[in-house]
Amino acid sequence: MSDPHEQWLARWREGRIGFHLAEPHPRLIGYWAGLGLAQGTRILVPLCGKTPDMRWLAAQGHEVIGVELASEALEAFVAEGDLPVEYTREGDFERWKQGRITLHGGDFFRFRPAMAGELSGFYDRAALIALPPPTRQRYALHLAQLMPPGSAGLLIALTHAGGPAQGPPYAVDEHEVRRLFEANFRCEWLRSDEDVERGMCEHLWRLVRRGPGQAGT
Repeated sequence: MSDPHEQWLARWREGRIGFHLAEPHPRLIGYWAGLGLAQGTRILVPLCGKTPDMRWLAAQGHEVIGVELASEALEAFVAEGDLPVEYTREGDFERWKQGRITLHGGDFFRFRPAMAGELSGFYDRAALIALPPPTRQRYALHLAQLMPPGSAGLLIALTHAGGPAQGPPYAVDEHEVRRLFEANFRCEWLRSDEDVERGMCEHLWRLVRRGPGQAGT
């Protein structure tokens, strides 16, 4: 297993999860409806951890597909819920289903479209910024492979006050977001919010998957 994987698993084992929010992210609540995704559509949450954002998305009527390497995170998530849990295995992945939420425990880069089903959208608050620079291009390409043309999502990136700093979470600025995604997604910056207490600024993006022949348009 690569070093980034080991580091991520160690953070969950040791409880070093300062990136975790106990409540749904306010920008998800405020901007999700603007994507125009119908109830019942399937939403991907990569590197989902145990985020309550998934329960919020399910409450909006979506089928939520979470993918996470750390089984501790997924076990904690379902333990905090009040619905019955179905547990199965599918190849290298463990799978927990609780209500409208299906969690896949395993390596996101081994997650295939057939496992996700027909996706209509995605939400990334803590996936891209959890990855070191060499892995981000691979992530952007794999996300594009999973998402069909016309699908849409919200991406939250961040920058650190005073310039780049060691992560995770890592700083990913506007130039890098566009470099990583614009070949396969239309990228629209929506807003930035400074967090003085944590010394960082969050940047909210709307991404729409391009269709064949639409690269760079």
